[in-house]
Amino acid sequence: MNALNELLQELGISKVRLAKYLGVSRQMVYNYLELDSLSKWPKEKKIALFKLLDIEDGDEDTIKNIKVNTDYLLAIEDRLAKGLKDNMQGEYLDLKGLKKEEQQLVSDISFLIKDKLVDNDDHEDNYYSLLYMYHLLQSIDRVPEIKYLLAYVSKFMGYTNPNSFKFNEDKQFMFEGIVHSAFSLYYSGNASKSKVIESHKRFVAEIEAKNEEKLSRTQELFSLQAQALKELGYTELNNENAAEFLEKLAEIETRGV
Repeated sequence: MNALNELLQELGISKVRLAKYLGVSRQMVYNYLELDSLSKWPKEKKIALFKLLDIEDGDEDTIKNIKVNTDYLLAIEDRLAKGLKDNMQGEYLDLKGLKKEEQQLVSDISFLIKDKLVDNDDHEDNYYSLLYMYHLLQSIDRVPEIKYLLAYVSKFMGYTNPNSFKFNEDKQFMFEGIVHSAFSLYYSGNASKSKVIESHKRFVAEIEAKNEEKLSRTQELFSLQAQALKELGYTELNNENAAEFLEKLAEIETRGV
């Protein structure tokens, strides 16, 4: 199986794409590739792989003798694309307007999300992990450090060159150094529990203060809206009075009422 793993790497076929092509989960692909022989693969999956690689059997010598050149790469890509299209029927996602590599990224992310959610063993953990990831994506424009954190994780896991900086290099460099120190302290187990408790208390207090401020502002807006409608003589906001309402709302705010 070493030859197959090396070939897949040379062809640039990720585990995600192979999983989508075979119609199985990503974890199942990892399981297949850990077997000591292709003969132990399920028959239909083994045949699908043979078709993809254009071979008749999967012994080590056959795979080692495959000549990877431009024509072979293009042929593999065509077969892979067709297989992915066939397997993704009924799972339509409108990707118009995106570049090819962007479409591939969205497709891979969608597959991983579904793969996580159909995992019954860790379903609840996966659900909340993905929910928090959704919240992270919602916040990424307001908190630039989120991008730096994602870059750090990508580098830490070996996906990205550690000296590559795609955002503000100075800020990203500082952030990565600080985060790495924090992770090192966490993994070492030498962090003072009392100091961590105090730090977490400050964290909770800051969040609660922000939430109270947000609630107070929301209540203030409701009050201003009610006053604006009252002064205009309206009982509700609609398309006809929206412009007049916004002007009155701005006026009331400038009054400091």
